[in-house]
Amino acid sequence: MSKTLSLLSAFLCTFIWGTTFIAQDTGMDDIGPFTFNAVRFFVGFLAIVPLAILFELKKFELAFKIDFKTFVILSFLIGLSLFLGSALQQVALLYTDVANAAFFTIFYVPMVPIIIFLFKKKSIHWSVWPSVILCLIGGYLLTNFHDATIRLGDTLVILGALFWSTHIIFTGIIVKKYNLPLTLGAIQTFLVALFSFIIGLIYEEFIFDKILNEIDSILYAGVLSGGFAFVLQIYAQQNITPAPAAIIFSLEGVFATIAAWFLLNQILDINNLLGCFFILSGVLLSQLLPLIKKNS
Repeated sequence: MSKTLSLLSAFLCTFIWGTTFIAQDTGMDDIGPFTFNAVRFFVGFLAIVPLAILFELKKFELAFKIDFKTFVILSFLIGLSLFLGSALQQVALLYTDVANAAFFTIFYVPMVPIIIFLFKKKSIHWSVWPSVILCLIGGYLLTNFHDATIRLGDTLVILGALFWSTHIIFTGIIVKKYNLPLTLGAIQTFLVALFSFIIGLIYEEFIFDKILNEIDSILYAGVLSGGFAFVLQIYAQQNITPAPAAIIFSLEGVFATIAAWFLLNQILDINNLLGCFFILSGVLLSQLLPLIKKNS
């Protein structure tokens, strides 16, 4: 798979994630966060699993014979990271606003290279660090965070960002070993749905009529974001290393802001536009600066 196609996959994935922020917030009017995630990711699983069976069953059988234990461990870690990241973000939206959640979620951008550096002792291209700073400044401006109040829910979002970063790192590891993006997408969405369902049974009520009231948000967040966007992420990380990938994924804040302007008629002020500019600059630097050394 070419680098260009991986970049396109990353941008499309990020667009879906950004626009899903609205569905995540509005989808909890009548149901709890774990009920929402359980149904959302199960819908995503149902959307992906036929494609995984159709296109990757033979390759999965080959992986089973080669090193099935490693595949199971990495798949579980990816599913667990995705569950913890999405659960903490979803619960946090009950205690904080979308602006704060969007800003603190972006903290996975610096977390990814820091974790890689600490645990893998792997050198990272210097362009990652100024790109990270630009993305954080952009996230701050984009969400009008200076007008918001820090809440307890923000701690949940920061903790969730840690698990978003481990999800990106584990995905980067597994795509190097197994070319099974649809299968991995199906496995991780099923695990998130299962874990969410178990906790939802304990703390929430699954009422079918109330779930149906949120069906539009669930279908969008499930099929597109919970399903295909995470498959696109796996495709993207086949040719993009985790640290630059995290920087590209930070564009979800830009797309969330544009979606809010387009769908909710929210006004874009100068700070929002500057935020978009800073994040776009960070993304471009992370991708273009490493090419200069290669071409020189």
